[in-house]
Amino acid sequence: MPYTVEPASVPDVLILRPRVFEDARGFFFESFNARDFRKVTGVTDEFVQDNHSRSVKGVLRGLHYQIRHAQGKLVRVVQGEVFDVAVDLRRSSPTFGKWTGVRLSAANKAQLWIPTGFAHGFLVLSETAEFLYKTTDFWSPEDERCLRWDDPTIDIDWSLDSKPIVTEKDARGSLIDMCDLF
Repeated sequence: MPYTVEPASVPDVLILRPRVFEDARGFFFESFNARDFRKVTGVTDEFVQDNHSRSVKGVLRGLHYQIRHAQGKLVRVVQGEVFDVAVDLRRSSPTFGKWTGVRLSAANKAQLWIPTGFAHGFLVLSETAEFLYKTTDFWSPEDERCLRWDDPTIDIDWSLDSKPIVTEKDARGSLIDMCDLF
């Protein structure tokens, strides 16, 4: 198998750790293999879009989700380090309103599977970070929603030492009590 899988603290979110081959020349690993991904995760969703973002230290993106064209996401960092967060917005889930957070970095090469029904965001910890993610549905601006990154009901421990840099859209995100939910 090209990677091992472990559940995050919210069990439907999965941490994938790749099998890395390193020597004096550098390293190699399979970052995605559809057959093996299905086998080790049980996820049969098809990925239809790849995205790449670059952000500077202190940028907090999220917490984003799409209500009708919900997206599952497979995320990873290829340069730098982020604290990546997923929040369960599935009303019928035993972990509704709970969050899980994982450090993803170019160094640890870990990936996070975030299923549909979750809001997603990340905080950049390094000077810059490049973030890649595959999605199971296309971006749909009319269906995009934003959960407030600082919702006191959810109480995410971002471990901030200063105010994060957020877009106006993210600053105006909804509290969970006002969100469109799954």
